[in-house]
Amino acid sequence: MAKKKLLDPHAPRAKLPPFSMGVQVGDTIYVSGHVAQDENGNVVGEGDMASQTRQVFANIKAVLAEAGATMEDVVKITTYITDMSLYAEFSAVRAEVFPNAGMASATVAGAQLVRSEFLVEVETIAVKGCAV
Repeated sequence: MAKKKLLDPHAPRAKLPPFSMGVQVGDTIYVSGHVAQDENGNVVGEGDMASQTRQVFANIKAVLAEAGATMEDVVKITTYITDMSLYAEFSAVRAEVFPNAGMASATVAGAQLVRSEFLVEVETIAVKGCAV
């Protein structure tokens, strides 16, 4: 039976919330929802959807790297956006990060995330070694 491995690449930020940044079970990696924070917990790109989205994906990339996976191993993302009028900005950055669009994706509009400064949050599922 596969054991659960906790993934927390960012210190000291990784120890601030009462959960892990990601969990690996076998070759599957579940990445917690990430917002636009640097490794010290500072907000990145306040008011700027493109900057926040880049930071979110950088955080996800770091979690995947700790598990020995890459963004090419991503099979599904779920995105939460506070203002759908900014969706095109998010989508443009997502297209940069995932140029082959080789994953499933869902987007949910929400009134507010955990802090009002955050415009976007993304959670991710990846399967190590499944890159096309």
